[in-house]
Amino acid sequence: MKTLFDKIWDAHTVTAIQNGPTQLYIDRHFCHEVTSPQAFNGLRERKLKVFRPNQTTLTADHNTPTCNQDQPVKDPISRKQLDTLSKNAEEFGLTLYALGNKRNGVVHIIGPENGYTQPGMTIVCGDSHTSTHGAFGAIAFGIGTSEVEMVLATQCILQSRPKTMRITFNDKLSDGVTAKDLALFMISQLTTGGATGYFVEYAGEAIRNLNMEQRMTLCNLSIEMGARGGLIAPDEATFEYLKGKDFSPKGEKWDMAVEYWKTLKTDEGAKFDKEYIFDASKIEPMVTYGTNPGMGVFITGTIPTLEGLDETGKISFKKSLEYMGFNPGEKMEGKPIDYVFLGSCTNGRIEDFRTFANFVKGKKKANNVTVWLVPGSHRVEQQLRDEGLYKILEDAGFEVRQPGCSACLAMNDDKVPTGKYAVSTTNRNFEGRQGPGARTILASPLVAAAAAITGKITDPRKLN
Repeated sequence: MKTLFDKIWDAHTVTAIQNGPTQLYIDRHFCHEVTSPQAFNGLRERKLKVFRPNQTTLTADHNTPTCNQDQPVKDPISRKQLDTLSKNAEEFGLTLYALGNKRNGVVHIIGPENGYTQPGMTIVCGDSHTSTHGAFGAIAFGIGTSEVEMVLATQCILQSRPKTMRITFNDKLSDGVTAKDLALFMISQLTTGGATGYFVEYAGEAIRNLNMEQRMTLCNLSIEMGARGGLIAPDEATFEYLKGKDFSPKGEKWDMAVEYWKTLKTDEGAKFDKEYIFDASKIEPMVTYGTNPGMGVFITGTIPTLEGLDETGKISFKKSLEYMGFNPGEKMEGKPIDYVFLGSCTNGRIEDFRTFANFVKGKKKANNVTVWLVPGSHRVEQQLRDEGLYKILEDAGFEVRQPGCSACLAMNDDKVPTGKYAVSTTNRNFEGRQGPGARTILASPLVAAAAAITGKITDPRKLN
């Protein structure tokens, strides 16, 4: 009896050293401008070519501006990284979706929307949130720059085999509760180190009811509890999403692929190294109050107190709250905010924008809030136009920017100023993550929409 993870891992094992690493074959390799330059330099120094160029795809995302993309990039560091990516793509004969390309966007969004990401694959990228692709029933994980070079040169990677964990969410999510809330709840329960050394499979009724965009959000955040990655068994929702995508199989190959994909599920009786079970119906909208994704509470709840913490824990907890300007025991609901960010590889998909737009329809943006709405790709941007969501957002007083990683991380022009509070749909709330001194409150697109309308942390269930 095998788990889904075991089936995919074993099918991609080239060699395995006893009590040592596995040489794992990689089906799809994604690269962006930040973690790839040194890897390409390594190939040059060793006079190596890219072994299988058709299996590597490049995109510009981290350093891209989200305004005036038709003009030269102003920031010299960003411009150099983007130029270097273009030169490396040309020299090594690789597909690149540069600024302006209709397939350009955040790396973990363009993979699925173009059909590159498929069930049963092994997928890597020099980016921790590669776990996103696990939503399709794939083993997907982030790698370091030296490993990027290894994959470029050999299409294989050396990896220690992770342990397996299954997290089951029984029952249904309540109204106003999203996959982002489910993920933040899970991390608050297990902590940011609770899945270290494991690959997590998500199961249960609540998971089966998620659409593909929501599944990607959940798998994206697996890394935030220390997991090597997360995955969900493919089903009809997966097949429907992939059908007709540019790089999905076609004709007879599609039928053959689906037959194989249907076998990708954990066998009854297969054993996991660890299991957790949660009742999804008890989860409420979540917000974070601290400086890691595990420091989260229900939006109607209060910041925990120091009770039960050891001395080391108290020091860390106090430091975090001091940075955020919060106090133990305070309510989160009603706290004023300055910025709202909708976007990133966690929540920059069309479903996230539909949720946000449907909530703000007929309402107006709060005057005291700066709002950055950044689609995860040009295709998402086009869908906003095609579906009339642009008009809804404009009527409510919002402006949609151009695609990119944007305010997820302070690596481009979209930085939250020191001391300002940002309700953010991204994945990390570390000190300085969204700008030096910026204070990040992680939340779902629905909670972000409510904050954008009211100018404070607001339970969206109380507005509609």
